[in-house]
Amino acid sequence: MRLMVTGGAGFIGSNFVRYWVQNHPGDQVVVYDALTYAGSLTSLSDLDGSYKFVQGDIGDTESARSAIRTNKIEVVVNFAAESHNSLAILDPGRFFQTNVLGTQGLLEACRHTDIDRFHHVSTCEVYGDLDLDSPEAFTESSPYLPRTPYNASKAGGDHAVRAYHLTYGLPISITNCSNNYGRYQFPEKVIPLFVTNALDDKPLPLYASTQNRREWVHALDHAGAIEAVIKHGKAGETYHVGTGVEKSIEEIADLVLDGLSKPSSLKTIVPDRPSHDRRYLLDSSKIRNELGWAPAIVFEDGLRDVIAWYKENRTWWEPLKAKAPVIEGQAWVKNSS
Repeated sequence: MRLMVTGGAGFIGSNFVRYWVQNHPGDQVVVYDALTYAGSLTSLSDLDGSYKFVQGDIGDTESARSAIRTNKIEVVVNFAAESHNSLAILDPGRFFQTNVLGTQGLLEACRHTDIDRFHHVSTCEVYGDLDLDSPEAFTESSPYLPRTPYNASKAGGDHAVRAYHLTYGLPISITNCSNNYGRYQFPEKVIPLFVTNALDDKPLPLYASTQNRREWVHALDHAGAIEAVIKHGKAGETYHVGTGVEKSIEEIADLVLDGLSKPSSLKTIVPDRPSHDRRYLLDSSKIRNELGWAPAIVFEDGLRDVIAWYKENRTWWEPLKAKAPVIEGQAWVKNSS
């Protein structure tokens, strides 16, 4: 199989590339990435020679189409996105530009080529949020009710993907995933932010709504789910990728501090960001029942591995800390470093 992985130098994308080349060594993988602040080829340095790199923006239709045709791509897996909710509050335009218009540009490139599948990676956040004590979970038929610029931009991208399937017959599939964690995650996101801050004895910024919860899936389990959809999923279908494992922000902080033998005094309360969603939970029974996928990594085991990895790989994450465009909790200002 010949795959093009857009956003393959980012967090989830690089984990997917690593998963794919290790499990399908005979396949050709092209990483197509714009290398924004959150993308780095150092995340793939251990895979040199196992993939081909093309630098490009998904919104550049001609560049994407050329990469697809030149490499005779059969499957496009689209991870490319702006994904940091906090930055979206400060700079919403870049999120709609990439996540809606960029996705449409990539779709346009794909519809003029002979691909077998366009797989689009989305998020649980397009559905809005749930009450903390709600017995419900989002299903694939739940209405879209995004509450933040990031969530709305991802929802717009999803709608474009479905429109290209219904209008042009493009063979698409979509996965909506819960929060991902794992190695190589940019240290602006909560788990690597807490780990790297704790390693340097710096405060862990907890939003004031410390009991807000997220469902967590390891990036490598997520990669396995996408593999199942590409190989066995039906064109035009959406599949939820979730584990049912929920943790509050305070539980995450406590697990990180315990894992590093750091004091709880490092926990520091900062103001909630606007439209801070309370809780997401996906019903993932469809992908489990129809495609036989199930997560393999226990959250606590995965988190211990992540903590150990960041502890051992300071040279990877330390240069990235200064690139983080948002300083959490400081009146929603951009990082001027």
